[in-house]
Amino acid sequence: MAADKTFEIPEQIRTFAEKSVEQAKKAVDDFLAATHQAVSKVESSSTTVQSGALDLNKKVLSLAEENIASVFEHAQKLVQAKDPQEILKLQSDYLKAQAASFGEQVRQIGDAAAKTVSSITEKVTKG
Repeated sequence: MAADKTFEIPEQIRTFAEKSVEQAKKAVDDFLAATHQAVSKVESSSTTVQSGALDLNKKVLSLAEENIASVFEHAQKLVQAKDPQEILKLQSDYLKAQAASFGEQVRQIGDAAAKTVSSITEKVTKG
């Protein structure tokens, strides 16, 4: 008899959760826009050595934005899930995708850091 009962999220709670996710995403988007603006201001007055650090910061910020977008997309899917099994599948798929992208992100940051160190070293040895 207990197996006949289905898990159902009330529509009001689902609507509230969706609005909450949307509001959180907007707040993060506004924060990221302000961060980009600050990076642009610093970039316009940077030296060659600072330029490499800015490139590294931009790469990290870009990857952070990708991860945040992925989190919000995942959250939207979760609040629309129909039952616990769907939630578990969504969570499993999300974790697999994040694990797969993690290695690539580490490689990209490593490449950007190596490029920064190389340009700093080159500048120091020439200057």
